[in-house]
Amino acid sequence: MFIGYFLVLGLSSYLFSRKKITSTREYFVGSNAMPMFAVAISVLATSQSAATFLGAPEFSYKHDFTFIGFYFSGLLAVVFVAYVLIPKFYAMKAVTVYELLEIRYGASAKKQAGIMFLLGRVLASGARLYIGSLAISMILFGDIIFAHVAISIIILVLGALAYTYFGGVKSVILSDIIQALTYIGAGLAVLVFLYYSLENINILQILSENNKLRVIDTSIDGKFSVIGLLSGWLLLNIAAFGLDQDMTQRVLSCKNEKEAAKSLIVSILLTIPVVLIFMAIGSLLFVFYQNAQVSQSFDGENITIFMYYILNEMPEGLRGLVTVGAIAAALSSTNSVLGAMASVAIEDIYKPWKLQSAEVGEEHFVSASKKAVLFFALVLSLMAMLSYFWQRYSELSLIGFALGVMAFAYTGLLGVYFSAIFTTRGSTSTVPFALAGGFFSVLALQPYAFGISIGFSWQIVIGTLISFLIMQLHKNQL
Repeated sequence: MFIGYFLVLGLSSYLFSRKKITSTREYFVGSNAMPMFAVAISVLATSQSAATFLGAPEFSYKHDFTFIGFYFSGLLAVVFVAYVLIPKFYAMKAVTVYELLEIRYGASAKKQAGIMFLLGRVLASGARLYIGSLAISMILFGDIIFAHVAISIIILVLGALAYTYFGGVKSVILSDIIQALTYIGAGLAVLVFLYYSLENINILQILSENNKLRVIDTSIDGKFSVIGLLSGWLLLNIAAFGLDQDMTQRVLSCKNEKEAAKSLIVSILLTIPVVLIFMAIGSLLFVFYQNAQVSQSFDGENITIFMYYILNEMPEGLRGLVTVGAIAAALSSTNSVLGAMASVAIEDIYKPWKLQSAEVGEEHFVSASKKAVLFFALVLSLMAMLSYFWQRYSELSLIGFALGVMAFAYTGLLGVYFSAIFTTRGSTSTVPFALAGGFFSVLALQPYAFGISIGFSWQIVIGTLISFLIMQLHKNQL
């Protein structure tokens, strides 16, 4: 199963990358010619990672279905992005989302936002890559020692490079369709297998008696409470779908703003049932293990209940399918981020600097873009290896770890963009302070910084507010 999957990857990467790319616009946004539905599937695939593949079942196993509220919050966010941000990006024919800040606050603001994105993406995508490598190491090598996790990281990065390096965003979007079908198929296969292994058991009654079917959390301090979903989680989703080049790059490859807006909304509508599949797996695992003594540990480290089930209960053929499903989930979020980071580095930072000193053709920048992809592949690999030690120190859950590191960059970007769009305040000089203010305010709210314990959604709200207020301290001079 594993070898067959990689043969499919190799063949498809060759087929998707045969056309010679002649410009960075073609490499990074597919010359604005990608079909809407393909982009929607690609956004779906990118928003799902190994953290969701393993973490969503864990949440519903331990708690309930309230995590799905995060994606309904995402639906509100993409409506905002589709009708407020996307028209602005298309009006200026943007290749990266940070070009909006150049018009509003000057070229240095674009560079600073791009650097903040790159910093946040190294942290977040390195964490996602690490989580995916854990699953692969457990199944392929039977352990999670550092050497085998490192080999698994390299396997994933090479798979991602096969698409991104040669074919750019077009190859990434088309490959994401394969990855999405693979991990959704794996999830459905496990769900069906689990369901039929629970014959003569009243599943709904057991889940109801244990309060596992709750969908809406009306409490004040719940992790995915209604208050949190309409505040911090909503802000996080706006940043993820509208201010994060990783996600938005695909949307900018559509032929016009209407198609782009539609692709975003369709993607989140398709994502909700996909996440429900994996949450249903978690609830069935609760029924399966309800009277059993389960030690969720592997080589002395905590693992998710889904991984425990894969390692201890799943037949070999299905285990192979789930292995490639985990790889597909990890690849779909890794191949895209390499192109996104390269696009920001080249379009927002390197190209403006290079063109100041010499007239350089597009061929040079295409070559530079490919080198940037290789560079960021190395950086993400190193960050993923560092995450091996970071998570053990921070003791965060998989979902908490993957989502948590994203907040550091998002809050500053949210504050700056809200100021740019909704006010006449802010200036070139306040942008770096606002970006830093959002970053360090979230850092200060981490338990390992000053011992402060506050909900993640409130960290987003506070960080965004601080960043926004810093922007309001100065009037725009452009």
